[in-house]
Amino acid sequence: MTKYISNSAEDTERFAERLSASLKGTEVIALFGGLGMGKTAFTRGLCRGLGITEGVSSPTFALVNEYRGKFPVYHFDMYRVTSWEDLYSTGFFDYLDNGVLVIEWSENIEGALPEDAVRITISRGEHENQRIFETEGVAINEAIGG
Repeated sequence: MTKYISNSAEDTERFAERLSASLKGTEVIALFGGLGMGKTAFTRGLCRGLGITEGVSSPTFALVNEYRGKFPVYHFDMYRVTSWEDLYSTGFFDYLDNGVLVIEWSENIEGALPEDAVRITISRGEHENQRIFETEGVAINEAIGG
């Protein structure tokens, strides 16, 4: 496990942008953390690193947003997913291996995540804007020296 401390949303975006350089195009990035932890800021930075500069927003009501850059990015919000039926209705399994999947609220689909998913747990730090990112996964840990 590797730890990174961010002190602002901009810092979170720069961190994720740096990580994007290690991606091969078929990763599942599972984000864990409560409301307001910076999951969408992380995704915005990751997408910027892949050449996607506009339109990155939380897919809260759409369930999945699709972006086109160096690789396709599928940005899921699993907040309202409470059953396998809900998960199947998102089309989640059809997206696997067809791009980079970034999943907010991965807690809700833990049992469906691939074994090699990159797991990033985000928690609040010592001050209001500080976030602690704890990462598990070969691609991400290699990118940040873990």
